Amino acid sequence: MEISIVSPIYKGEKMLDELVSRITNAVKPITEDYEIILVNDCSPDQSWHEIERKCAQDKHVKGIDLSRNFGQHYAISAGLANCVGKWVVVMDCDLQDRPEEIPNLYAKAQEGWEIVYARRVDRQDNKLKKMQSAIFHDVLDWLMGTKTDKTITNFGIYKKCVIDAFNKMPEKARSFGSLVWYLGFSNTAIDVQHAQRAEGTTGYTLRKLLKLSFDIIISNSNKPLRLTVGLGFLMSIVSFLLAFYNVIARSVGLITVEGYTTTIFSIWFVGGLLLFVMGILGLYIGMIFDQVKDRPLYVIRTKKNFDED
Repeated sequence: MEISIVSPIYKGEKMLDELVSRITNAVKPITEDYEIILVNDCSPDQSWHEIERKCAQDKHVKGIDLSRNFGQHYAISAGLANCVGKWVVVMDCDLQDRPEEIPNLYAKAQEGWEIVYARRVDRQDNKLKKMQSAIFHDVLDWLMGTKTDKTITNFGIYKKCVIDAFNKMPEKARSFGSLVWYLGFSNTAIDVQHAQRAEGTTGYTLRKLLKLSFDIIISNSNKPLRLTVGLGFLMSIVSFLLAFYNVIARSVGLITVEGYTTTIFSIWFVGGLLLFVMGILGLYIGMIFDQVKDRPLYVIRTKKNFDED
């Protein structure tokens, strides 16, 4: 198998015909030996029915149906664990990632690169989504001490050795981009056109974005823990200065009700700080708890057009 195309599907019922058609037209000039793996992330519409229909029409199309909604990055992981191509393309189903860019990514990869990312020249998203993305990347860069490219997402082509290494990573907190970045294979990027979403709206709510952000930060950086150490040191300095002030104020007769202000301030300040630090520790402990349970990353209900099927 020369090329595998993996696409997680969520609310993609109306886009599947065009998605498969455009991928097929883009890949056929490269090779006849390809597979299109569509992973249904328990979409609430008729996406799985459409995937089954496409599988019946074309043996190049393969379907994976997850038992429930695990999330985009888990659906990508399911597809990558079942692909066999020498090169693997990962792309979204909403057609903002244009299938027509696949030949360009493949051609660049033949120069010797193990990863070729698609860099969006002119991102076709609303201002709110762009702002959320910018804030996410800025916070992530600061906490992880890295410099990520806001114009690059999951869309790209990856050599099979990259995918094999990715599949060996057991992290329950899945983020395809950050895990691939950790692997450190040779990579480059090419400019691509970014299209408007073909149908509907994104499945990422603010709650899901925040959860993904916390998962990536906590699983890839211990800087929040180190920040709490600095915060504790700062609190010690503030407490010392406050105690020094009270000694002076007491000496010059500025304190009329002894101990009231400092007691209230100390209770609220120290109590809030302790809860904050305990919350950060709780997030890390929760991540450890999820990891040691060693549950499967995803559960597959059924597969179509695979050898075992």
